[in-house]
Amino acid sequence: MSSSKFLSAPCAGAVAVLAFAALGAGQARAADTAAPATPAAEPADAVDAVVITSYGKSLQAAAALKRSADYGLDAVNAEDIGKFPTRNAAEALQLVTGVTIDRQRGAGLYVSVRGLGPQFQYTELNGRSIAVNDLIENGGAKGRQFRFEVLPAELISQIEVVKTPTADMDEGALGGNINIKTFKPFDLGKKAAFSVRETYSDVRKKADPSVSGLGSWTNADKTIGVLASGLYDERHVRNDRLYMVGWNLDKFKSVLGSGLYTPTRTRPTVETEHRKLYSGALSGQWKPNGDFQTDVDLLVTRLDVDYDEFGLDIYPDDATFATPQFVAGSQKVVGDTVVAGTINNVRWMASRETSLNRHDLTIFGIKQAWTPGAWAFNAEYGYSRARSYHPDGKATTRDRIAFFAPLSFDFSRGSTSIPQLTTTVDYTNPANFVGQAFDYTWKDSRDSDETFRLDGSRVFSGWFTKIAFGAEQHNMNRTYLRRDWVLNDILNVPLTTLGASFYETMPYTGFLKDFAGNTPRTWVTPTSDAYYKKMYTSAVAAQPWSAADLRNSFIVDQKIHSAYVRGDFKFDLGGVPVSGNLGVRYAETKQLASGTLTSGSTPVPVGYLKEYKNWLPSLNVKLDLRDDLVGRLSASRVVNRPNVTDSAPRISVSRDSPTASGGNPDLDPFLADQYDASLEWYPAPTTAVTAAVFIKTMDNYITAQNTTIQVPGRGDVLLSASVNGGDAEVRGFEAAYNQSLSFLPAPFDGFGVQASVTLVDSKANYFAGNRQIKDDLVGLSKQSYNLVGYYEKGPISARLGWFWRSRYLQSIGSTTTAQSYIAPYGSLDGSLSYQITPQYAVTLEGSNLTDEVRFTYGKTKDQPMEIYHWGRTVSLTLRGKF
Repeated sequence: MSSSKFLSAPCAGAVAVLAFAALGAGQARAADTAAPATPAAEPADAVDAVVITSYGKSLQAAAALKRSADYGLDAVNAEDIGKFPTRNAAEALQLVTGVTIDRQRGAGLYVSVRGLGPQFQYTELNGRSIAVNDLIENGGAKGRQFRFEVLPAELISQIEVVKTPTADMDEGALGGNINIKTFKPFDLGKKAAFSVRETYSDVRKKADPSVSGLGSWTNADKTIGVLASGLYDERHVRNDRLYMVGWNLDKFKSVLGSGLYTPTRTRPTVETEHRKLYSGALSGQWKPNGDFQTDVDLLVTRLDVDYDEFGLDIYPDDATFATPQFVAGSQKVVGDTVVAGTINNVRWMASRETSLNRHDLTIFGIKQAWTPGAWAFNAEYGYSRARSYHPDGKATTRDRIAFFAPLSFDFSRGSTSIPQLTTTVDYTNPANFVGQAFDYTWKDSRDSDETFRLDGSRVFSGWFTKIAFGAEQHNMNRTYLRRDWVLNDILNVPLTTLGASFYETMPYTGFLKDFAGNTPRTWVTPTSDAYYKKMYTSAVAAQPWSAADLRNSFIVDQKIHSAYVRGDFKFDLGGVPVSGNLGVRYAETKQLASGTLTSGSTPVPVGYLKEYKNWLPSLNVKLDLRDDLVGRLSASRVVNRPNVTDSAPRISVSRDSPTASGGNPDLDPFLADQYDASLEWYPAPTTAVTAAVFIKTMDNYITAQNTTIQVPGRGDVLLSASVNGGDAEVRGFEAAYNQSLSFLPAPFDGFGVQASVTLVDSKANYFAGNRQIKDDLVGLSKQSYNLVGYYEKGPISARLGWFWRSRYLQSIGSTTTAQSYIAPYGSLDGSLSYQITPQYAVTLEGSNLTDEVRFTYGKTKDQPMEIYHWGRTVSLTLRGKF
């Protein structure tokens, strides 16, 4: 059982952090002297985000929600979402203080809060947890990182990011509890809206359509309401990417000596996607009298990603088919890195990878509320099911052809330049290639999440204002199935002997055209289906599951029982109104992790039972220091369960390198004590300035352990598995400022500004194999900021925002490979809208307007690893409402 402890929440210096807010605040106060202080906001459920008619008013609504809350939160409203260039919930969340997002091929995918990565967030829809769609494109699987791409922005009314939890909230987040709310008929009444959009990507050079619609109806006395919405969104994506898997330590020790890093697999590649998103939502509400209300919600989405990738893999470290040999004396060494040299007998492999990756998500919820007098009761049921898989015949194919030749490499130009990768053989001539193994990989990841919940509360007069209590049963299941066929029918067969139907010229040109350097830009590529038709026969498909297939597959079942009690209070202390809540949550987790391991070559089914119990106290105190100044103090004990794949009894061996990953069913969860102190200043209805300091002290930190194992047919393979074995602490400061500059003379009175900054420092000590990692956490950017300027006057509305984060650790590496970092990255996004009539508006939107490129490097910038370019995206949208 995990014990809990409380320390005094740090608050020294919290007042001084608001100094920067003097920027224009004095003018705002002068302009609004006659205006009363911002009134206490209505409860969150009463905020009608849809009737907000401007971006500035939506910021006011979010500030009012933050001010009135019983705990620390930030919010983004429908107007922010609907009119800023956002396609999904992740891109909307980048407007929130302390939030950064990870993009995949330009689209927002994962969310980090206060420096902690995607796995440390807990995501809910309308207050209920959501099953997770996992990544199946290339076999990577995590387990708790929600993929926000499956939640389109058009269906969302509001998103809350809770940073200081209360006892009645579901446990499971060290970063933030993210609650996404959809539209409800009682909020909208009788309304209809639609949008039609055309989007253009300047790298793929193709325009794509999108259409959405929403209709809401209630009867005259608002006892029954129904809402329906739907969306179809299509997108063609091209991403130019030159990446290197990592830097190997002591790979050529016999030639170079000890302690030097050399490059591993390097790959120029063009990645393309044809994405189709279908989404629909239904919501019903019934309120026959003042005491009863029933809410029913259903959301269904399907995302089809047709993936087609063209790569040229260069293997200076793989001895599967030939043994690379470093040419003595050719090396150029900077620090501990061989940045240039020549290696003989290197495999150059042209590859084509295709797959249809389907992500289905169904979310159902029903809530019955009964409020007799001073009492309130809620009974709630939620069920969601996510499945990521390949439809029949559309699994991952990897068509491979190769030649063997010297590699001369030069990475000395730095991490933001193309490395020089040359050889003596012409990679545009099909006569130089022979066949390699053909891979066909089928994956099916199924996630279900079922919740039963009962809550009760009673309000009182006096200083003790409310008692709340409840219990919950949470059933989660992850079933992951994977099969790999490796077929050698064409191994070493000359490509020209196979015939012209097996290869083609690269269908894309201009690979990383803005980067100068001597590296492959085009090459002979396999065709997309000839290899599949030739080798994946019905006899091959009927083969039984191999030992490797069984080792790759697993089931993790979790049953979580929890209960809580929470007390709310309100009193005056020395003339200062004080309110807040104190509570404790108890959570008991029972996990059964099942899979297959091998004894020699014999598959053996295994199952591991893991139980842990956690007491999770929480305290939130709010002080109304003045009519316009709010202070908050909070402390809590939080838990974050391990990624599902880290807890599964599985071993997945890489096809392209002598490495493997495995699970550890005995993992304990992440635990942390967290403390928060904040100040919120509301000098005028149109101005808000907020700041917070926070500490998160983590125990049972999960890290990687490396072991060399023997794999039949592969020899020595380095297995990386997760273990508890480190400690970490995160300390940070965040501040936000938004203001309408209405005090300026016309026409400049339409301007406004929104800004936020987050500074985070980490103390950590853990291991990647036998390499020590200090003061670095995966996904943590030490600095991030957002700056948005907007203008609204008459029918014109315009916004321009810059969203930036500093470098962050992408991977901790292993005993023999260096860690990797994502370099600092920013995105300039903007929109320009014109209100044609009260019902119709047209909007021009753009993202990554400055055409930024993402870079990755290893232990130092002398180890370049990746150039990642997806380009600009521009869209034109017509919106209507009735």
